[in-house]
Amino acid sequence: MTVRRLTVGRLLALPLLGLLLGGCGIRATQVPTDFGAAPSRVPCSLAGPNQATQSAQGVPVQVFLLCGASLVTVDRTVGVPPGTPDARRRVIVAQGLLDQLAASPSAAERSAGYTTYVPGGLTVSGPGRRDPEDTLHLSTAPSRLTSYALAQLVCTLSDSAATEGDGSVILGGPDTGPLQRYACTADVRERPGNVEPPSSEVARR
Repeated sequence: MTVRRLTVGRLLALPLLGLLLGGCGIRATQVPTDFGAAPSRVPCSLAGPNQATQSAQGVPVQVFLLCGASLVTVDRTVGVPPGTPDARRRVIVAQGLLDQLAASPSAAERSAGYTTYVPGGLTVSGPGRRDPEDTLHLSTAPSRLTSYALAQLVCTLSDSAATEGDGSVILGGPDTGPLQRYACTADVRERPGNVEPPSSEVARR
């Protein structure tokens, strides 16, 4: 009889204990074990400098690649022989920039969302006899390039050792057609697919 009373007393005490704990703000909870997916790499953000760029020898340059809907600069190098005359140096740098633009982005750059629209095999030559001295002639007429490719070329060349560094570049095609001075603006960098580089015709001497 005594054992039975003790058992019943214990059973009646359990709900009372639960009420007391609830009144104190203590309640049973499940420990969360799923915190969701790990955060992914921020688009257009590289974790560190490209190893190929670090080990390459040459003149440091920057080229514009497309990432998302905008143009973003990445570091590259272009080889220029010491003692190269300025006129020749401009063409060498310009060709090196074109080659870098046409090359596939590195694995790290692709993972971060970088891409390029500049076609491979594009070559550049210097000014004709009556052209301004910083004119660059492309093997494909600028008007035949896509808006993305033209924006990449203009923004990359316009502020490089291949030009006067004033934010513009004089480009022509492989023939003796008109020359155009193209400018790289903030709108072009932000919306290269919708905004074409502003241009104006350049007179020959």
